Amino acid sequence: MKAELERLTDRAAADGLLDVAYATFDSPYGRLLVATTPRGLVKVGLPAYDPDDTLEDLAARISPRMLEAPAQLDEVRRQLDLYFKGRLREFDLALDWRLSTGFRRRALRAIDRIPYGQTRSYTQIATSAGNERAVRAAGTACGANPIPIVVPCHRVLRSGGALGGYGGGLPMKEALLELEGVLDGHSSG
Repeated sequence: MKAELERLTDRAAADGLLDVAYATFDSPYGRLLVATTPRGLVKVGLPAYDPDDTLEDLAARISPRMLEAPAQLDEVRRQLDLYFKGRLREFDLALDWRLSTGFRRRALRAIDRIPYGQTRSYTQIATSAGNERAVRAAGTACGANPIPIVVPCHRVLRSGGALGGYGGGLPMKEALLELEGVLDGHSSG
């Protein structure tokens, strides 16, 4: 049955009938939903978000032609698994940026350039995105990041080093920063 489903999924993709492939998998922080398009990874749904709501949003914003296709997300899941084990410092995945536009997209691209084990402030992200006064907008871009972890918004902190917010919750942000060696296990608030 599984082989038949994979064959049908491959056929739908080859015939141009599949716009979004998605899969769920368990991470150390809970269940993640990952979705890809022919352009690349478009969504990482964190455990704090309802997968059904995430899929409805993708159907409305990209296409209703979606299919659960775990095999098409094997590489994404492999790289995330290696990252969570501390064995991957930089993702090598094509990204589909279409869920972000304008300043938000520029801010997310600046965030995508933050190296493993380093952090930046919201002010630094705003400046990198072209408007040093748009600090709140940089924070909004982080909060609306459709590809968290891979586009590492967890590496963006408040001026002074406080953690700020995170869509997956502050314990997850803190754990990701500890994994990368940024925090020593004590909360920065």
